[in-house]
Amino acid sequence: MSAITMQSQVITNSQAASVETTMPFFAVRDMHAYYGESYIVQGVSLDVRKGEILALLGRNGAGKTSTLRAIARTDDPQMRQGEIWLDGAPIHEMKAFQAARAGIQLVPEDRRIIAGLTVEENLMLAKVAPGNGWELEQIYQSFPRLAERRTQEGVTLSGGEQQMLAIARALARDIKLLLLDEPYEGLAPVIVQEIERILHSIKGLGITTIIVEQNAVAALKLADRAVILDTGEVAFSGTAKEVLDNTELRHEYLAI
Repeated sequence: MSAITMQSQVITNSQAASVETTMPFFAVRDMHAYYGESYIVQGVSLDVRKGEILALLGRNGAGKTSTLRAIARTDDPQMRQGEIWLDGAPIHEMKAFQAARAGIQLVPEDRRIIAGLTVEENLMLAKVAPGNGWELEQIYQSFPRLAERRTQEGVTLSGGEQQMLAIARALARDIKLLLLDEPYEGLAPVIVQEIERILHSIKGLGITTIIVEQNAVAALKLADRAVILDTGEVAFSGTAKEVLDNTELRHEYLAI
C-alpha cells in the first residue's frame, strides 16, 4: 500500500460498525462483489451526502462500473457481502427492481434507449411505474433539445441527445440517487457542457449523483468529492479539489 493510500480518508471496517449512529444519506459498507468466482469489488465503502456529486474514479479495470452495478443491485456482479443504505432503506436486501423503486436509478454506458419508440414514448414508459418522478413539462424545461425532438425515434438521436434522454428517463422515475456510467464518452465538448449544466440543476434539487467517468478532470470539476478505486479497493476518498491539487495522486491512480 502506497503512502498516498495510507494518507487518504479511506473508510475502515471499524468505522462501519458505527453505521447506526452516523448513517449518511447514502452509504456503502464493506461491499464485496463477484463475476462468477472473479473477485471484482473488494471491500468498498462510500459515504455520500444528500445533493452531493461524487466522482468515482480509477484506471480501466479498477472496478468502477462494477461498483455502480452492485449498488443498483443488478445480477452481475453478485454482491456477496456488505451493506448499502439509501435514506435509511436497506438496499442490500432488495432486488434491482426494488432498489429502483427505492430511488436508485442507473444510467448505463450503453444508455439502452428503446428502439421503435419516440423520445416522448421512452419517457412515458419510464413513468408507467407508480411514483413521484418528474413530469414531462419539467423534463422538457430542463432538456429543451428533447422537447424539440419529442416525436423523433429515440435511437435516431445523436449520442449526446441519447445521453440526455437516458438521464431524463431516470428523472421520470422516483429518484433519490442517480448513477451515471461514462456519461461524457464520445460526446462533443459543447454537449458535455450542456450535460454538466443539467447535472448542476439536478444537484440544486437535492438529488445525489455518483458519476463514473474516464474524463477524470471534467468529473472532478463537477464533483464535490471523489473516491478513487484501484483493483477493486478504495485507494483514496476526499474532496475533488484534493485530487485536482495532488499531482502525485493523479499520476499514480489516474494517469493524468
